[in-house]
Amino acid sequence: MIIEKTRVAGILLAGGLSRRMGGGDKCLRVLGGETILSRIVRGVLPQVDTLALNANGDPSRFSSFGLPVIPDVIEGNAGPLSGVLTGMEWVALNYPECEWLVSFPTDAPFLPENLVESLMFAMKRDGSDVACARSNGRTHPVIGIWPVQLRGALRKAMTEEDIRKVDLWTSRYRLSVVDFTSTTFDPFFNTNRPEDLERAEAILAGT
Repeated sequence: MIIEKTRVAGILLAGGLSRRMGGGDKCLRVLGGETILSRIVRGVLPQVDTLALNANGDPSRFSSFGLPVIPDVIEGNAGPLSGVLTGMEWVALNYPECEWLVSFPTDAPFLPENLVESLMFAMKRDGSDVACARSNGRTHPVIGIWPVQLRGALRKAMTEEDIRKVDLWTSRYRLSVVDFTSTTFDPFFNTNRPEDLERAEAILAGT
């Protein structure tokens, strides 16, 4: 698959409270001898032109990753849509040459290596405004590509209309949904609970 080169920024979403994992930063849990976040950064960094981490609290806990750490621009734990807005506004301020932002969850250690390329290709093919991923019949609204120019519309939706659900906001735009498959596991398997970590270890071991 060959597409026209377009500058794309990435935002890693780590602003959640991780309640089902017992609190803390679930992306810093160890999987296969390294943190989940380390695995994700290694996989997505080659897919984007610049990458930042959206996380609240003390940013020093992520200092070893060498990434900009930016807190939510909407207060009150407003969810992943706040992370998308945070990324959009950060890109517009620091990397105006990047027209697109891709959002990555930080609890999904097996993200496809062609994720960004596939989302961009589908959006250009369909003439859509945004695109998100789907696997096994389940849509993943948080795993998407967004035009940075929609940041004003998103901020208005969140601050004036109290919009919090990603799919509620994307329903206002032309959306491409891209299917990803794997023969052995869901490429968007996420580690929300302790037992999910055990399953992820088994996936790594090929069992």
